[in-house]
Amino acid sequence: MRTRVKVCCISSLEEAQLAIAAGADALGLVGPMPSGPGVIDDSLAAAVVRFTPPPVATFMLTSETTAEGIIAHQQRTGANTIQLVDAVPSGTYAQIRAALPAVKLVQVIHVVGDESLTDALNAVAEGVDALLLDSGNPSLAVKELGGTGRVHNWQVSRRIVESSAVPVFLAGGLKPENAREAIETVRPFGLDICSGVRTNGNLDPEKLRAFFAVVGNAG
Repeated sequence: MRTRVKVCCISSLEEAQLAIAAGADALGLVGPMPSGPGVIDDSLAAAVVRFTPPPVATFMLTSETTAEGIIAHQQRTGANTIQLVDAVPSGTYAQIRAALPAVKLVQVIHVVGDESLTDALNAVAEGVDALLLDSGNPSLAVKELGGTGRVHNWQVSRRIVESSAVPVFLAGGLKPENAREAIETVRPFGLDICSGVRTNGNLDPEKLRAFFAVVGNAG
């Protein structure tokens, strides 16, 4: 099955156009975060959402942890997918679905150890549509909720993929040089890239092409 690719940290309409032309299946739009790169205003995120043609998905990254805050954030941007980068209380997904029945929910799991498998399975049991495995640390005083550029333990990620009843995206330190190994080791539904296809913070057409070439040729 073809490995999907989400290009995250989109910072302009030009970057959105570049990612879509390269073959992106989804775009990531980063909302306010305690740390990490790529944050854009909700108004720009909404403009990118309006620009993006189907079937390309628009992922709104939110650090909100209440149903009310998450719903309000989605309504400001119009994204068709919500990527929750922090843990949320039990029952939150159901509240969001009641208000936004057409919007998909993707829960980020920060892979820090074997306990991440339990966190992933709990999210699946609560009814999330997909998981995204990233390299963060929510327990720090200033939470790391993604965008670290670090690779985490892919063996744990592989176990999560094997145990999950929903699609799983892999993020964290991915680039053209390790994309094949990531696919072969973890067997994710999709890869999520940010810094690995950028130069001086800007989306790099050559790195994008190289990444998609590797993904297209990976088994």
